[in-house]
Amino acid sequence: MSQKKQKQSYTEEFRREAVRRADQKGNTNASVAGELGISAQQIYNWRRQFNRLTDKQFSSINGVQFKTTDSAELKRLKQELADLKEENEFLKKAAAYFAKNQE
Repeated sequence: MSQKKQKQSYTEEFRREAVRRADQKGNTNASVAGELGISAQQIYNWRRQFNRLTDKQFSSINGVQFKTTDSAELKRLKQELADLKEENEFLKKAAAYFAKNQE
């Protein structure tokens, strides 16, 4: 019967430190991985994940830099503005209709 290997989870601090150490002059992914008892591929994967996160932490809208949290709020506010404009147009039409019927 084969045993399943339990997946080891590492803290973000551990992962960042491993990537930082591998990036230092004189170190390689393989040497740091050997010291830490992990595979070199894992350090490559963590580096790619951190770079991907960093790229998505900021976005630019009309030349202005926004954090991701700001972008989410901006999206919500744009939707709210669109909803209010639609409601305003409906109310204008309803007011015109009732004004026309009162004459």
